[in-house]
Amino acid sequence: MEKIALGPMPYMSVMPTLLVGASVKGKPNYMTAAWATVACMAPPMVCVAVNKGRFTAVGIEKNRTFSLNVPAVHQVIETDHCGLVSGSNEDKSTVFHSFYGNLKTAPLAQECPVNIECRVFRSVDCGSHTLYIGEVVEIHADRSCLTDGKLDIEKIKPIIYAQYAYYGVGNQVEKAFFAGKKYTRKV
Repeated sequence: MEKIALGPMPYMSVMPTLLVGASVKGKPNYMTAAWATVACMAPPMVCVAVNKGRFTAVGIEKNRTFSLNVPAVHQVIETDHCGLVSGSNEDKSTVFHSFYGNLKTAPLAQECPVNIECRVFRSVDCGSHTLYIGEVVEIHADRSCLTDGKLDIEKIKPIIYAQYAYYGVGNQVEKAFFAGKKYTRKV
């Protein structure tokens, strides 16, 4: 397979589409983000990169809390809207119904199947963006999205972001931590 150098860029083939929630000036605000991932297993931590100019960053910095809300594919219009408009220009507090969990300062979008409540563990200045590493305080999930008490991706139906487009989750290809056991050494 021939490789072609494309130059440095922040490329990942697919990313989760999330709504970052923060209380800003006394109101819940949600911004769309795809630059997020797991940061640590124990203690549980996640991270998200937020452009320093975003209205949401003001609330994260002030309260030192945020939420990551996992929207479902049927919420793609509302989700994209939250990324197109800034909370500094338009009140987005009514796009979703908000509730608050243990932290009381990180709004959680009621309509999203999964909500991750985070306390800022550390923030890292990365240039144009600040990487917020959040300690997971609680995960809230719709009962309908669970199978045997565990989150079920097929029931959550999360939005995936790739190449300037949104996708749904496809079929399972193999089981992680099992497929590799079938590997045979090439001679």
